Amino acid sequence: MASGKKSGSGVLEKAVNRRRSSKHKEGPIVMDTKAVFTALYDVCEENAAFFSGGIKAQAGDTSQRLVDSMATIQEHARSLEPVITGFAAIYHHFDFDPHVPANGYRSLVKVVRCCLLHIIHKGRYISSNRRSIFFRASHNAAEMEAYCSALCQLRALLYLAQRLLHDNSHGNLFFQEESGLSQSFLREYASMHKGCFYGRCVGFQFTPAIRPCLQSITIGLVAFGENYKKHQSGIGVAASSFFTSGKYAIDPELRGQEYERITQNLDVHFWKAFWNITETEILSSLVSMTATQVKVNRALSVPPEPFDLPLAADPTRMVMVSPPASHIGLGPVQMRLISHELREGQDGEKLLAMCRSEGGPISLSLSLKTKRSPPSPWLLVHFHGGGFVAQTSKSHEPYLRSWSQELNAPILSVDYSLAPEAPFPRALEECFYAYCWAIKNHNLLGWTGERVCLAGDSAGGNLCLTVSMRAASHGVRMPDGIVAIYPATLLTVYASPSRLLSLMDPLLPLSVLSRCLSAYAGTEPQVEKQVEKVSTLSMVRRDTALLLRDFKQGASNWIHSLLDRGSADSVRQSVSEATLTSPHADPTVPTEPSKYSLEKGSRRSQTCQNLGTHMNSDTSEAKKTSNHLSATTANHSSILDITLTPESKPEDVSFYLSKEVDPSVSESFSSVAIPPPGGEEDSENPREFPEGFEPLRSGQLAEMMVESSPIFRNPYMSPLLAPDSMLKGLPPTHIVACHLDPMLDDSVMFAKRLQNVGQPVTLCVVDDLPHGFLSLSQLSRETREAANICMERIKDVFTMKDLPPEMRKHRKLERTNQRLSATKRDHTQLSQAMAQEGEGEGFVVGGGASGIGGEELAGFSPPTKSDAEMIQV
Repeated sequence: MASGKKSGSGVLEKAVNRRRSSKHKEGPIVMDTKAVFTALYDVCEENAAFFSGGIKAQAGDTSQRLVDSMATIQEHARSLEPVITGFAAIYHHFDFDPHVPANGYRSLVKVVRCCLLHIIHKGRYISSNRRSIFFRASHNAAEMEAYCSALCQLRALLYLAQRLLHDNSHGNLFFQEESGLSQSFLREYASMHKGCFYGRCVGFQFTPAIRPCLQSITIGLVAFGENYKKHQSGIGVAASSFFTSGKYAIDPELRGQEYERITQNLDVHFWKAFWNITETEILSSLVSMTATQVKVNRALSVPPEPFDLPLAADPTRMVMVSPPASHIGLGPVQMRLISHELREGQDGEKLLAMCRSEGGPISLSLSLKTKRSPPSPWLLVHFHGGGFVAQTSKSHEPYLRSWSQELNAPILSVDYSLAPEAPFPRALEECFYAYCWAIKNHNLLGWTGERVCLAGDSAGGNLCLTVSMRAASHGVRMPDGIVAIYPATLLTVYASPSRLLSLMDPLLPLSVLSRCLSAYAGTEPQVEKQVEKVSTLSMVRRDTALLLRDFKQGASNWIHSLLDRGSADSVRQSVSEATLTSPHADPTVPTEPSKYSLEKGSRRSQTCQNLGTHMNSDTSEAKKTSNHLSATTANHSSILDITLTPESKPEDVSFYLSKEVDPSVSESFSSVAIPPPGGEEDSENPREFPEGFEPLRSGQLAEMMVESSPIFRNPYMSPLLAPDSMLKGLPPTHIVACHLDPMLDDSVMFAKRLQNVGQPVTLCVVDDLPHGFLSLSQLSRETREAANICMERIKDVFTMKDLPPEMRKHRKLERTNQRLSATKRDHTQLSQAMAQEGEGEGFVVGGGASGIGGEELAGFSPPTKSDAEMIQV
């Protein structure tokens, strides 16, 4: 056994020496795949031999579980090794640029390698501690079983990626049809087991610094889901969730099982409620105390009044900008003005008249004493993320306040109306109106009107791009630049390798994403629920009773879980399915009818239902231009000129065109790609995987509410599908993406499209961070550094830096091809050695526990001082 350990260590050392000798050579540094698999085989064989020996009689079923897990892991690894090696040889063909090595195929390979390294680390921990009297055999067996299940599901994803490689055109990451392979992906996602990625393995692919946060989010979400609809006041749900969360913190399997059930079944209203927890006064006040202090933080309500703007091509001519009117009728546009300094104009009577009480405007006495700074030459217009269905600028205040200080510029963040109550194109209309209003009223915002940048994350990144396209179509002033942070540029269900990651992403599961997109498109079914009318007093009385009951139940769960760890199965059975079907639903909140919303009931959804009917009758009207548009015509056509934009034809979208491929490249692709499995197939349930392999299946199918509607392919909804003529009008665009984000391919392909039409574009990819890292910017050094990279891109727009033609180097957060560092130490000390020597170079064994128990896998830390690759075109 000792010789086996020494052999594995020697293999890793040789791999490290080879990599160190080639460190200064040109070309990417690639992890030695063979060394990783050799180390995996060695540690699995050694542990299997040990637990199948004399100790088996003492450990009983637990030792057999470990032996079975080790054998299954080796079986999966032998099938994965040639696939990983094959992808590593060809995935560079899908990069945006040789200096920006990032695409979905790379991400999948990286996640598999990360899983293998976790297993190696855990196996070595078992080897070093299995003779100790403190060794928890059952706990470690559960750990290995969890990662064995994860490896099985990753193997299935790589098979699907091979299918994508076979069916896609050269260099394209998306399968451009909603049927065929894309439909197969949805079908497999709906049935595949996902709970293993939300229990012990939650966030294993990300930096260890945010794994505790991700674990807390999953615990909070399942506890919130259990109490959802049982209470009618927000404090009741939050308090009960706190008291009942103990069982989910102690039992990772229960947590994964419940998380999977919730993500597969609950509707978009649940996700709105959960994501908006950060909007509550208590949490927002706590965050506000720790965030950068600013002198101006005002919530504005801008009345829906039309106004004129000069045409960019001819300032002597004017165009009328009409207020948003689609779906819910005329209504004020909500915004938030944030400024680190009080600037001239920000305390004017006109702006104060628009302030909402929630924003906490500066008092008159304070404003009279405060020195006013001159207007800034820069303004940042910000559109927040949230899947088009949740959150406001309040959730994004922490990093916006910091940006306002660092940029020395005011920030106008738009609180656009959210789906499903206000589907597409309402959010786009409001954001475009807010952008134009800011240009028109720059003197009220403490801005000179010189340079303006649009910035947004996720859904907000989508709105940055589409607002700029809207500005180009209107002929008004364009923004000086766009900073789109992990933007959603393709809202169709087209399959891509990075979107396969949604199977394991705790923040962006595909079933949740599909509900958000359906809500934004207006295809989410609106089910009216009958709700009993109750008074506020009875609501509080009932919530108090339920709270006391849940407190008793939660305390009992904690005690029983601690006293009898073997009763986990009974605890799982105690989670009632009735929590999803409780008759107690959130009551309807009576609202006073707004003077702007008298037409609200009659404007619902000609937009999404009868596009073809309106196409012929209104296209000619939409094309008519005049020196001064009437408000009536502009209001009527505000929806039509967006939603009735014809779908892009393949010849209009450059990256869809097949290009000549080098025969040698084609041959290397064919060695990795696999066609659909042959043989007899069930027409209703065709087989997607080779004979002899089947992924783990879920106990119940996910509800994938995805409709094939033309609205998803509208360029103003999916800018990746915009024709070249529309993309040529965009300003310089900076894209910041995440290497492990299911939406990575959206960013890579959009950057390629801008590059192909000659538009200035940069792409920066950060590693080991999840989608939505801006909202986590206060939680770790890595997320803060990533947020600073976004701010630097904004600063580039403001300062008009002349970008050199060669690649610009930046302080980076990632290297796509990581390398494994090791030292000549005994395996019992290898984790510590890798943590010391591997900093900044790749996967490093961390020292903290990633789970509840101190023995749980700490994981492999991300680079801490490396750089993110970007390229100027």
